[in-house]
Amino acid sequence: MVYKWEVTLPELTGEERRRAYLYLPESYEREPDRRYPVLYMFDGHNVFFDEDATYGKSWGLGEYLDYTGTPLIVAAVECNHHPDNGRLSEYSPFTFYEPDLGQVNGRGRLTMEWMVGRFKPEVDRQFRTLPDRRHTFLCGSSMGGLMTLYGVLEYNHIFSRGAALSPSLWVAPERVARLVRGAEIRSDTVLYMDYGSRELDNHQLMAEQFGRVAGQLLGRGVLLTCRIVPDGEHCEASWERQTPFFLNTLLYGL
Repeated sequence: MVYKWEVTLPELTGEERRRAYLYLPESYEREPDRRYPVLYMFDGHNVFFDEDATYGKSWGLGEYLDYTGTPLIVAAVECNHHPDNGRLSEYSPFTFYEPDLGQVNGRGRLTMEWMVGRFKPEVDRQFRTLPDRRHTFLCGSSMGGLMTLYGVLEYNHIFSRGAALSPSLWVAPERVARLVRGAEIRSDTVLYMDYGSRELDNHQLMAEQFGRVAGQLLGRGVLLTCRIVPDGEHCEASWERQTPFFLNTLLYGL
């Protein structure tokens, strides 16, 4: 079952409301004493329902979780749709400049502070979660993938595992490298990271940057599952097909 409601992010968009989503596994009502790990996701409007998705195609994650009986709660929030780079700003930890975009002011830290300071505590209060770090995960694609990488590294005391699909590593690559070098990373940190073979040419030297970041993560001791997806593209339909891969990584051994 997926619940929908509206939330505000006062630090980012004042009282403007956006949708939040929460998936409960089918066993939730049958087993009233059971608690569940939680996966927090970016771009919540694209996670569950085609009718809410930006391009009319979602990940269909709820249907997959129901079909497989996966014991997992998923909490997700809609992105900022403002035309003045609203999503890019909220989903970038770093301020950066691109000729086609101009300067994008990175407000990713504010986004993460809201998630860990307001959203997660509310989910933990309202539902039977396992709120500890071991059972708290992040996932996102594109800019949400960059935020997942940032969140797992910078907020490693909150999130033990993450899945970064097609992460936007072209954003301030030197800052990404500095993030990986300087983060306080615990030895049990798990990360899934992929990129589609058909999207590697979307940004200059992406294959090299992807490999470089993967090597840096391995050098820091991250337990990394890394892959180039054959025929993978930069779209929800392609990311949906990666669901078995990233969920297996996130839940392995728990």
